[in-house]
Amino acid sequence: MIPWLPTETVFPPLASALAAPNGLLAAGGDLSPQRLLAAYAHGIFPWYAPGEPILWWSPDPRMVLFPGEIRIARSLAKTLRRRDYEVRLDTAFDDVVAACAGMPRPRQNGTWIVPEMQEAYRELHRLGFAHSVETWIDGELAGGLYGVAIGRAFYGESMFARRTDASKIALTHLGVQLRRLGFGIIDCQMETAHLASLGARPIPRAEFRALLDGLVAAGTAPGSWPANAVKDAFRAT
Repeated sequence: MIPWLPTETVFPPLASALAAPNGLLAAGGDLSPQRLLAAYAHGIFPWYAPGEPILWWSPDPRMVLFPGEIRIARSLAKTLRRRDYEVRLDTAFDDVVAACAGMPRPRQNGTWIVPEMQEAYRELHRLGFAHSVETWIDGELAGGLYGVAIGRAFYGESMFARRTDASKIALTHLGVQLRRLGFGIIDCQMETAHLASLGARPIPRAEFRALLDGLVAAGTAPGSWPANAVKDAFRAT
């Protein structure tokens, strides 16, 4: 059994999360900015299907990507050198979230990015905590990702691609910017072969939480990413 969350923005200890399904910690509560920020700061994230209550997770091990360890395949490196694309930050956040919600996923029926989840992250974006990194090709949004930044930790939520390598382009450039801003980690949540191919690796939950404690405490003001940070960073790649 897992606990049902109270009205207050508190969560049970991570050690009480289930082993099967891996990391299921609690149910209920809401998707208010206060609860979401408290969850992320403690290594917890929401993930649930339509018709289910809100479910909260903290898997062990945790899949993470260190900004300096993003793996660039030969074909992607060729694309990056060609530079027939533009990367933008936070210019089409709502469109990125909607595109992620609409992308078909292997072995998934429907999407976990339900309408109330989309609205919750739009609110975090308005507050300066959620960000999108977008790849534009021929004037169209070709791919990208979105996530949440607290302190010097970035929590990746979802990515999509309508053109080959478009989401990988966004991720690679995000890594450049995060290194420049002193971020220490990109949380990838669940372990998948795709994430591993990009350089992500699993670490024990206790190690992940210890990293978060330092990175969240390091602090950066919400909304502190300048609009031209991505463009400026990529001149050095």
